[in-house]
Amino acid sequence: MYNRKRIHSSLLLNSDRSKAAQMKNKSLSSLRINDERFRANFETLAAIGATPDGGVHRPALSEAHLEARRWFLEHAKQIGLDARMDGAGNHSAVLLCGRAGGPTLLLGSHLDSVPYGGRFDGALGVVAALEVLQVVKEQGISLNTHLEAIDFTDEEGHFANFVGSLGLAGRLEPEHIQHPRGGRDRFRQALCQAGLSESSLFSAGRDPATLAGYLELHIEQGIRLIESGIQIGVVTNIVGIRSFKIKFIGRADHAGTTPMDKRLDAAQGASAFTLASRELVMNEFPGYVATVGNMEFEPGVFNVVPHTVTVALEFRADDDHKLDEMEAALRQQVSVAAQQFGLESETEHLDNTPPAHMNDQVREAFVNVSKALGLKHTFLPSGAGHDAQCMAEICPTGMIFVPSVGGFSHSAKEFTEWEDCANGANALLQAALMLAR
Repeated sequence: MYNRKRIHSSLLLNSDRSKAAQMKNKSLSSLRINDERFRANFETLAAIGATPDGGVHRPALSEAHLEARRWFLEHAKQIGLDARMDGAGNHSAVLLCGRAGGPTLLLGSHLDSVPYGGRFDGALGVVAALEVLQVVKEQGISLNTHLEAIDFTDEEGHFANFVGSLGLAGRLEPEHIQHPRGGRDRFRQALCQAGLSESSLFSAGRDPATLAGYLELHIEQGIRLIESGIQIGVVTNIVGIRSFKIKFIGRADHAGTTPMDKRLDAAQGASAFTLASRELVMNEFPGYVATVGNMEFEPGVFNVVPHTVTVALEFRADDDHKLDEMEAALRQQVSVAAQQFGLESETEHLDNTPPAHMNDQVREAFVNVSKALGLKHTFLPSGAGHDAQCMAEICPTGMIFVPSVGGFSHSAKEFTEWEDCANGANALLQAALMLAR
């Protein structure tokens, strides 16, 4: 009889615990962001580095970028979060809401922009992450993991791509910052102004065992969601990116006295390669992309045939094998263009960001919360690079997109309806609660 009573009591206790857990889960699933506050914070941030046409100009480590990061730290402190900066310049706001010694779930993106870019790229994800932490703190919620909102350094590659997320992931190599865009002296000066140094960048690596995962909300920067009327894009994978500096080397000659057929004109080789690379990728690698984003002419004056033209090339694909094939084909095209005009060529590998696949469990969480919130969702790959692909190397990582009106991005035309911003933030909140408890 005693044993039966004890078993019966135990069953009742377990039943009570189960009901309590169900009530807690139901309570948590009804939580939403404070939409008015979220929008006000977003607009405050968008005013920093604002341009007259409605965009923002916040290149990494510029004064406007540093001001935006000061806002991040001050806001974090105001809402009772632990504000921090690591050696790579990543800014964090930490909420200790998990078990003692437990891991941390990161949420975030970046506050830097391309030159004269848009208000939503990166910034939306950072402000949403701060809002998620504030909601959890206000509700006094205890979870299995701590939460951290993070703003990564130089996602856009003003000096070098993904400096902050590579640093945190322990994947930053000296070669990555050996030839920063704009020159090494300028890079060092910008680091110093931000309280950083080249050596400090390598001190930011974290033990993967301390990380529960990484979640990122971002605008799509394309037209797939907006044209299909879908509110949430659950990212499946992120493309890899390789970049090169290519030099076509000829001979400087007088622009008026040197016949056209006697010239070793570096501009002709660079132009031929640019046109041929487009045809090559469209015909042999459909669905993938290559871009010549810059050309530098030497000596760069009207009356001298250029002796050297330096071309900035990048190309993208969703698996390493395809990237290898594209690289081989494009290198061959460089040789063909150089030979056609009697030139020499040099190709320097600048950067290689590998493709990344998003974690299945995190993807499933985003799907489930989208359904619970009544939001239409779809799966789609990302053709743009993101900090999430660096984080995916060390912890379970997932990412969602919200629609971009017209598909515009990296310009002042970049825009996302606020309802979609709020939907994305609520999906981020619910996914964080689901994965952290």
